[in-house]
Amino acid sequence: MEVDPDEELVGKQVESVLNCFDRGIEPDFDFVKRILDFVGIRTWSHCNGQIEFLEEQIELRSSGGEGEQREVSFLSSWLGVLSYCRGVIFFQTLDSNAGEEEQSETGIISEKLGCLNPEDFRCPISLELMTDPVTVSTGQTYDRSSIQKWLKSGNTTCPKTGERLQSKELVPNTSLRNVIHQFCIDRGISLPTAATQGGSNIAGTINPGSNSAAAAMRFLSRFLARRLVFGTEEEKNKAAYEVRLLSKSNIFNRGCLIQAGVILPLLNLLNSSASQENAIAALLKLSKHAGGKRAIVENDGIRSILAVLKNGSSSESKQIAAATIFYLSSVKGYRKLIGETPEAIPGLIELIRSGTHCGKKNAVVALFGLLMYQGNSQRVLRNGAVPVLIDVVLGSDKEELVADSLAVLASLAETVEGTIELVRNSGLAVAIKGLQSMRSVRGGKEHCISMLWSLCKNGGAEVVEALAGEQSVMGSLYSAATEGSSASGRGKARDLIKVLQRFCETGALGDFLDSDGPCERPQLREL
Repeated sequence: MEVDPDEELVGKQVESVLNCFDRGIEPDFDFVKRILDFVGIRTWSHCNGQIEFLEEQIELRSSGGEGEQREVSFLSSWLGVLSYCRGVIFFQTLDSNAGEEEQSETGIISEKLGCLNPEDFRCPISLELMTDPVTVSTGQTYDRSSIQKWLKSGNTTCPKTGERLQSKELVPNTSLRNVIHQFCIDRGISLPTAATQGGSNIAGTINPGSNSAAAAMRFLSRFLARRLVFGTEEEKNKAAYEVRLLSKSNIFNRGCLIQAGVILPLLNLLNSSASQENAIAALLKLSKHAGGKRAIVENDGIRSILAVLKNGSSSESKQIAAATIFYLSSVKGYRKLIGETPEAIPGLIELIRSGTHCGKKNAVVALFGLLMYQGNSQRVLRNGAVPVLIDVVLGSDKEELVADSLAVLASLAETVEGTIELVRNSGLAVAIKGLQSMRSVRGGKEHCISMLWSLCKNGGAEVVEALAGEQSVMGSLYSAATEGSSASGRGKARDLIKVLQRFCETGALGDFLDSDGPCERPQLREL
C-alpha cells in the first residue's frame, strides 16, 4: 500500500515539531496550526477530546510489551503537543465559562438518566453493571474486562450480534461511563474503586512520557503564568481553568506549573468572583504537590483560602477551599499555623453546620487533619465542634460522613476536656448507638470503640457505670474484638470488655492497656 503524499508530509511535519520541542525550541505557531487543520483539530473542544483519548490509550498500553512501550513514547509526545496547543493555540477560543460547564455536567447527566433503561448499563456478557464500558467495531458496548476475556479466549465475533469483528480495537464509551457513575451516585450504589478496576495510576505521571512532552509542558506553563499575571480578567479565568485541567491528575504537570510561578497569581484571583472557582480548584490540585503546599504558605495563601471558605462566591468554592486546607494540614508544621489563624477552625465548623454534603465531608476531614496537632484540640472544642458533629452523626444518612465525624469525636475524646464536652452533649449515647448500628466494622465502629475507650478512661466510674448498664454493648464489643480490622480496634475492644466485666463483678475499675495506635484516618472526597 502506498502512503498518501499529504499524510506523509504531515507525518514529517509532526516529527519536525517534536524535534523542536526536543531541542527546547518553541515551534512556529502557524506551522503547528496547519498540522492541526489537516488532522481536523480546529477548536478547543476537539483538541481536549483528543487529549482525553490519548490519555486513555497511553494508560492501556503502559503495561504492555516493548512494542507498546515505543507507542507510549510517541503517544506521550503527541499528547504533550496537543496539551500545548489546547492551552496556547486555542486559548482565545476557550469559553470563559468552561469551569461552570464542568460543574453543571452532573446536572446534564442526571437529565439523561430519565431517558435511559438501567438494564442498558449491564454488560451483555457478565450481566453486571459496567464500570468501564467500551465499544467494539460492531457498535455494541461491553465492560472492558469482559470483552477482553472474550477476545483472549480466541473469539473473533461480537458476542451480542454474532458479526465478525473487523478489528479488536476497544473505544472507551466515556459518555455512558459518566451516566452510569451518576446513576450509582443518585441511588447510593458503590462502584469499584479505580485501583480495583485497573484505573489510572497517578504515580506513573511523576516523569514525563518523553523529552518533547516535557518541553511542551514547560512552554505551556510559562504561557499560562504570563496570562494569569498580565491577561484580561477573562484571560485570567481561562488560564486558571487550563491550570485546573493540567494539574488534575499529573504530578509532572503540577511541578512545571508551580515552577513557572502560577501559585501567587492564582491566590490573587481568589478575590474575583468570576474566576474564584477555577482559581481555588487549581490551587487544590497544586496543593497535592509538596512544592505547591510550600508556595501557598510562603505567599500567605492560607488567609486567602480561608476567606473563600468563609465567604466563597459558591458552595463549590467553599467545599474546595476546605479540601485545600486538608491537603495543607498534611504537613506537620502547617497544622499549627492553620489552627492559629483565627478564621480557620470556625470556618470549618460553620461549613459542617450549613454546607452541602460534599462541603461537610471535606470540612470534617480537614478538621481531623488539624487535630493531628494536639494544640488545636482546645480551639476545636472552644468553637463548639462537638454538638455540631453530633448533629451530623444523628442526622445524616451518609455512612461515610458519619464515620468521619465519629473519627473527629474520637480524637477529641482523647483529652479530659474533650471527654467532658462529649458527655455533656450525649456523646456516650451516640458512641453506643454507632457501635450497634454502623454496618462496617472497619472505620465507623472502630471510631465508636475508640471514643468509648477514651470516655471510660477519662470519665472514670460514672461513665463506666453508664456503659455497663447497656446490656447489648458487650455483644458488640465481643464481635469487634474478633472481627476488628486493626490491632488498635481489637485491643481497645478487649480493654473495654475487661473493664466492664471487672466493674460488674466488683464495682471497681480495671486498668486500661496501652493503645496500639491511632484510629484510621478518614479520606477526603475526590473533587
